[in-house]
Formats: sequence, C-alpha cells, structure tokens
Amino acid sequence: MNRKILAASLILGTLTISSPLISYAATNNQLPAKTSEQQETKWFYLSADDKYGKFFEPDSVRVVKKVTTSGGKDIPTEIEAWTKTTYTYEGAAMTIDNYDLKSILPDPKMLSYSLALLRINPQNRTIQYAREDFYDANNKVTWSTTDEKIKEINSQSFDEVFYAAIVDEVFRQGEMDRKNAEDRWIELWQAADDEGNMVTVTADTTTMRLKGSNLILWEWEVTKNPENKVIAIRFMKKAVNLSQGTEKISSGEVWTPQGGGWNPLEDENGGAYKMIRTDSPEYKGLYRLRAWAKGYSTWVNRYSID
Repeated sequence: MNRKILAASLILGTLTISSPLISYAATNNQLPAKTSEQQETKWFYLSADDKYGKFFEPDSVRVVKKVTTSGGKDIPTEIEAWTKTTYTYEGAAMTIDNYDLKSILPDPKMLSYSLALLRINPQNRTIQYAREDFYDANNKVTWSTTDEKIKEINSQSFDEVFYAAIVDEVFRQGEMDRKNAEDRWIELWQAADDEGNMVTVTADTTTMRLKGSNLILWEWEVTKNPENKVIAIRFMKKAVNLSQGTEKISSGEVWTPQGGGWNPLEDENGGAYKMIRTDSPEYKGLYRLRAWAKGYSTWVNRYSID
C-alpha cells in the first residue's frame, strides 16, 4: 500500500478492502489463510509511522477460552483476532530482514501488507501469532508462517497497539486509554549512588497487574553520571510482593555505551526475592506501588482469575 492510500485511510479511520471471509477450524487446528472469495471487510485504523500502518478487524475478535471464578464470573483467558500491517519500502525491507526472507522476497516492493491471526492471553499480557500471511500488491500470498512462539507485550513491543485494541474489544477496561495516558509512566524513586551517579526508576502502569499479593510490572532504571550523560539503562520485568515488601526480577535487558547494544540482564539474586530495606531508595518505590495499586484497584485486578 502506498503512502497516499495509507494517508487516506488514516483520515477515514477505517480501511475497507476486498478481503476473504474469515474461516476458523479450531477443532482440527487448521488455520487457513484468507481465501480468494471476496467480501467487504473493515479494517479499523490503529496507528502508522514511516514504516508501518497497523489495523485490526473488530468483527473477528472472539473469546476462545474462559474460566469461571469461585464467584461464578466467566473471565476470558484466550482471545483471537485478525490484524493487518501495511509496509512502506523501508518497513518492508526491515521486515524481510527480520524474517530472513531475502531469498524469497529479494525486493521490498514485493511486500505490500501482512495479515495475522493473533492469540492473546490477557492475564499474562502475551501474544501468539497463530498464522501470518504476507501479500504482494496483487493480494497474492508470497510467504506464510505459523510460528506460535509466545511473547509478552510491553512498551517496546511492535504489537502493543494490537494487544490493547483487541483486549479492549472484550473487556472494555481502557487498555488503549492507559497506553496513551500522560501518566502512563510514574516515577518510583530517584537517588544518587556512591559514585555520584543519579539513578531514576519509573514504572509502566499499563503492565501492572496483581497475582495474589504480587504486583507484576515493567520498570525503566536510568543511570546518569555527574555530567548528566546516560551510562546505563535497565529495562526489567519485576514481581513485587506488596504485603511482604519483597521483589524479584523476572527478566530484562541492560544497555551501556560500551556494551554494544542491549544485552540480557543478569540478576545478582538469581531470580530470587529480596527484601526491600526500609532505609533504601527502593522502599519509596514500594510505598508508591502500594498506593497506586490501592487507588487503581479495578485496573490491577482487571483480568484476575484468582
């Protein structure tokens, strides 16, 4: 899709294209591509930049699995929906490189858009690509994949807007609003270390969810030297036990100027919980998280099945 067509679609808010009837065959795990039998399908615009345009199909959203809580409430635990990604030349080139498709698609002009059937687990903020089909400008499939690796959605995820829009179709709890909110990121604490460097930690409220007493969330930790230059960044998924005052790092990445990019974060505690000392800067962060979880109780419990 060229830039002029994409721009027009942004003005309209939705994009109507000639595309096939969705066919699900969950009973035998068949996940067919969209067929050549045509019907009018409305793709709802989500976002766009100089590489990608992102859309989803609200009518395709369906609850696949759910559980009944002890209180008798049905909570969806698996959701499916179709999404569409359009590519500029630069976006197509990056996608071909990321998927290692140069032998199949040597020219980025051969890639126009892709359709993907996504499987979402809202309790863990994860997405699976049950099927992904890549199309040329003539609406012909050039390559398909059924890679079903599970990945968690955070602020750095390409798929974040897909996740938020699809989950909102089911729960109506404001995923898109919180994603775009001015107060999405809250500062937990700031303090100088022993070398005079300033450490600042902020938390992503979109990722916050309670599992028992554990608040699951992602944090940014930025360290600047006395000359105000960034010397380290840690991007971490944490579990903070609000009642016990303990925390652990579940996963993450670290960046330093000499590190050659982002590298896996090695937790000095080996993934074990550590006590948050009352005299430490981190305790201010614990206090802030306790207050936030209490004030936004509906949000942090929005998809809870406990």
